[in-house]
Order: sequence, then C-alpha cells, then structure tokens
Amino acid sequence: MLTFSNVGKVSLAIIASVLTWAPATFANELPDPEDRLRELGLTLPAPYVPFANYVAARRVGNLIFLGGHSECEEPYITGKIDSERTVAEGYTAARLTALCLLASLKAEIGDLKKVVKIVKVYGMVNATEEFTEHSKVINGCSDLLVEVFGERGRHARAAVGMASLPLGFAVEIEMIVEVAD
Repeated sequence: MLTFSNVGKVSLAIIASVLTWAPATFANELPDPEDRLRELGLTLPAPYVPFANYVAARRVGNLIFLGGHSECEEPYITGKIDSERTVAEGYTAARLTALCLLASLKAEIGDLKKVVKIVKVYGMVNATEEFTEHSKVINGCSDLLVEVFGERGRHARAAVGMASLPLGFAVEIEMIVEVAD
C-alpha cells in the first residue's frame, strides 16, 4: 500500500537518480560547437595576436575574459558605419570578429565543448555621431554565438558607438565566457 511517507521516499529516490544522471546525459546531448561551425560552413581563423601590451584572453576561475578583438584576418573591414560602411558591412565585421573571439577562446581552453555559456558581449562600433543602430551591427556577433552554441550562446550585451577604434576597425568586441573545469 502506498502511503504518503512511501510516496515521499520514492519521489526522493527518483529525484536523486535524475540529478545524478542528468548532468552527464545533458552534456552529451549538447551540440558540439565545432560541428556547428562546420555545418555553417565556417572555420576558425588563427587566434588573435595582440598588437600592444595585453593578452587576448585571461582566465579567472571558470570565467574567460577576452580582450577587445576585431577581425583576425585581412582584409579587415575598416571605416565608420553610416558614412563609410553600411550596417550590413558592420554586421559582417561583427560576425568575423565573433569567429576571432572563438579562435582565441579555443586557444585558451583547448575545446569549445567546455563552454558552459557566453556571459556577456561588449560591442563597440566605429560610427558617426548621428548613428543609432549599433545593436543591428553587434547582432552579427550575437547571432553567430547563438547559431554555434544554441541557448548557451545567449548573453547579456552592450552595443555602443565610438568616435574611432584602433587601426580604423569598424567593430571591436570584448566577451566573457563561463567554462567547465
């Protein structure tokens, strides 16, 4: 006969078994980010090499802080969005910058499957003073991260305009990523 106390014990046993089973099972069900990149027809460039006195990535606990990146490979998309470049060209620059960020991330952690989630993206757009569509430009990065990581790629974000960026880049992006041990 089932009593309340028996139901409670059975429920606790089921919950305990699910909790011990779930992390391993769900981890195996997560898409491999590098498979997703191949499916999208994308390859990671060589990792970013800083051109000043800083590092491309710094790990603090389970967080990876990626310094300001632009594209990793020439020809770079340079110039001001709104006067010299279109929003679509800025979107492409942000997408290429996301690939560069992922290349630096992989160099730092060894395997993109270790990504637990993309925490934050800080996107800077080299734009005219009148420009107001910064979000549409940085969507190039955000869209790629979600395409590659699914829900793990959704993140908090800022998209801001700048009077200029190093070397005239159209876009510069920083990123914070949580990774597994």
